[in-house]
Amino acid sequence: MSSTLETATHPERLRRVAIEPLTRVEGHGKVTLLLDDDDHVRQARLHIVEFRGFERFIQGRPFVELPVIVQRLCGICPVSHQLAAAKACDRFVGAETLSPTAEKMRRLMHFGQVLQSHALHFFHLASPDLLFGFDDDPAHRNIVGLIRDQPDLARRGVLLRRYGQEVIRVCSGKRIHGNAAIPGGVNKALDNADRELLGIDIAQVIQWAEEVVGLMRRIFLAGGEEFRRFAAVPANTLSLVRPDGALELYDGGLRARDAAGRTLFDHASDQDYAALLHEQVKPWSYMKFPFIAALGPETGWYRVGPLARVSNCDFIDTPRAERARQELVALGDGRPVQATLAIHWARLIELLYCAEAIERLLGDPDLIGDDLVREGVPGANGFRRTGIGVIEAPRGTLFHHYEIDADGLVSRANLIVSTTNNNQVMNESIRRVAQDELDGRTLTEPLLNRIEVAIRAYDPCLSCATHALGQMPLAVTLVRGDGEVLDQLRRDADGAVRRGPPGIAGAGDGMPR
Repeated sequence: MSSTLETATHPERLRRVAIEPLTRVEGHGKVTLLLDDDDHVRQARLHIVEFRGFERFIQGRPFVELPVIVQRLCGICPVSHQLAAAKACDRFVGAETLSPTAEKMRRLMHFGQVLQSHALHFFHLASPDLLFGFDDDPAHRNIVGLIRDQPDLARRGVLLRRYGQEVIRVCSGKRIHGNAAIPGGVNKALDNADRELLGIDIAQVIQWAEEVVGLMRRIFLAGGEEFRRFAAVPANTLSLVRPDGALELYDGGLRARDAAGRTLFDHASDQDYAALLHEQVKPWSYMKFPFIAALGPETGWYRVGPLARVSNCDFIDTPRAERARQELVALGDGRPVQATLAIHWARLIELLYCAEAIERLLGDPDLIGDDLVREGVPGANGFRRTGIGVIEAPRGTLFHHYEIDADGLVSRANLIVSTTNNNQVMNESIRRVAQDELDGRTLTEPLLNRIEVAIRAYDPCLSCATHALGQMPLAVTLVRGDGEVLDQLRRDADGAVRRGPPGIAGAGDGMPR
């Protein structure tokens, strides 16, 4: 399934064009294009150019600190990291099952997280492209232009996100980087005042969510074949599903299907993910490249996130979201929908689902219970030393894997975040755009924006994704004050260290900059 644009012969002879920084995404990244003298695109790559190393610096920390520490990976999806880490730590304290109050409090917080994140992405980051067109003036094609031209829509986006953040606040004490989930459960239940507060606006939130799903449906269908074809690549899909096959965001089994919809594995335990998924490191990015082990790296890459989840599940167990899901999947004529821009449609279906699920949960008496924490009884060898937590973050399936020593200190950590799971499919999508829209044409801002439109559809969180495990490709350059390069030391992906010749690294040398 890989594109012919993935590699380029004699890259040093080609012209290099960089889109840097990528705009309207979380974190820092860039895209490089290599073009020949006739403006034909010979290579297109998405580079992650920052390295943060969370997997390293949490080593030696007590495992009870993990839910609080790792949520600092991100200010957009901290709840997802907190919950994934907490689910892993549940294993360390022997909490194989949580109390109904603890699980439902976690679910409520997670629904608020997904709702606010999806609202932020659509209204603030993606909608200017979809409403004003890819070729619109960049001075207008932004949130300021949206506020000026469609103030009611912009206001709804703000209020939808604020509602999701309020759900998080009443669950964890803060809208961002709160502290609710702990090993074995949660540290608080909901009180009646907060439950009544959230109940005041939930009907309005559901109505707005349903209306914005209808808006996105009309936008996509009006785009016709152009929208169906744009950045579309056939990909395997991966997500969690409930035991009955329903859409599941908090807990479930792993399901993977190929591009034709054939099942690769189903209801697989998330504790066995390492046997199902393997990872590659490539020398030109700080983000790993996961793939389905049985298929290998060339054909085993996959898509996660809203479109994968909506395509993979058998149904959604809330009525409005299920009706919307059926309209979307009907476009595939029995096969998974592969249109990259349909991710926005699926994202808003999930927003609607979260609103409906919140309404349902608010009427559950377990939310105000007092059974908050469960712990098991250690076996002959004590509690488990390995903890794996998997959750569906807004952007896709998120894996947290920790190992601890006898003192409860973290000895090893491996995180596969949603954007990392989407790494290869994002690269394939930008290559498709480069091939269809840019090849042989004089590059302009509107044309380059099409690359960014493709990337933004995946709602990448590049900050979360920059912590590859093992030997990392790295280049250190010593530059004098006047700009002259004095020396360069390189470490390749295989760990080999070499000193590069003085001078700026050439186009296509593969080193992150």
